[in-house]
Amino acid sequence: MRVLAAMSGGVDSAVAAARAADAGHDVTGVHLALSRNPQTFRTGARGCCTLEDSRDARRAADVIGIPFYVWDMAEQFHEDVVDDFVAEYAAGRTPNPCLRCNEKIKFTAVLDRAVALGFDAVVTGHHARLGADGLLRRSVDLAKDQSYVLAVLTGEQLSRSIFPLGDSTKEQVRAEAASRDLAVADKPDSHDICFIADGDTRGFLRERLGEAPGDIVDAASGATVGRHDGAYAYTIGQRKGLDLRVPAADGRPRYVLSITPVTNTITVGPRSALEVSTVTATRPIWHSDRTPVECDIQMRAHGEVVPGVVTFDGDTLTAHLRTPARGIAAGQALVAYRSDAAGDIVLGSATIESTGSDA
Repeated sequence: MRVLAAMSGGVDSAVAAARAADAGHDVTGVHLALSRNPQTFRTGARGCCTLEDSRDARRAADVIGIPFYVWDMAEQFHEDVVDDFVAEYAAGRTPNPCLRCNEKIKFTAVLDRAVALGFDAVVTGHHARLGADGLLRRSVDLAKDQSYVLAVLTGEQLSRSIFPLGDSTKEQVRAEAASRDLAVADKPDSHDICFIADGDTRGFLRERLGEAPGDIVDAASGATVGRHDGAYAYTIGQRKGLDLRVPAADGRPRYVLSITPVTNTITVGPRSALEVSTVTATRPIWHSDRTPVECDIQMRAHGEVVPGVVTFDGDTLTAHLRTPARGIAAGQALVAYRSDAAGDIVLGSATIESTGSDA
């Protein structure tokens, strides 16, 4: 099979490409140049997509013995991922840019181009598994599992994807890279959001959206208890960074309960008020029958998993949580899993629109 290996310049994608070659596939490596200015996407171990990463990917391809190319996708990445990220925060939502990158770039734009060029599939270094049934499963390394950010993929996209690392831990991957003499064996993982190299999300958004001062309001009394410089800088469940000038009557911490861009208002309240038992989501990608199903539900990357029941009304999904969850934000993905003897299967995903309570 002729396959395209997406090589970021890190250890995971290098070992994935090597394993694909060992499996007998005709492998070509490609590095995605996603930054308009490659020097701006890394500070220390943060970020990615620098000239250094491109060179690391090329060196790995040379060691593996496969052809290597660089595809410039900076403009599309900026439009589909960076601009979307800013717009979602401006709308009072909390996006997941890694999920959006997989959806719009790696498994749409790249896969479409690969198929047009005659490739049969795309190989990536994501820690997830594909079963013989074509269903996505969690990695055996739960600490590194990336099935949550891959749950936006359609069945057709999954049928043209190969994830060689799903049966290995990260430690095993690094050890294998060293045994293959790949220079990236000890390269640190990238962290946080790749296009915000210094990790200052609030500063990044302020630079693009400007300062927009507004009120912080107490949910119980309706009184103004503080000020903010831009509601876009906050997310549901946030406690730190709030400029609260009036203490709570009970002396306990207050958390962001809601964000209202129309009035530029942030509403805060006690931690208990964050609890939700129903979650409504739209734009589902579903790999099972749309009948009520008992499942495990995850609503943040590396977030807690809670049991619940998922029902459908047309293209609207509602999750009724058996155990209330906290800090659930619109714009994040709801991913449903079902466990079997082979591990946790991804039933599907949808984009969270609103939350509520069954009480």
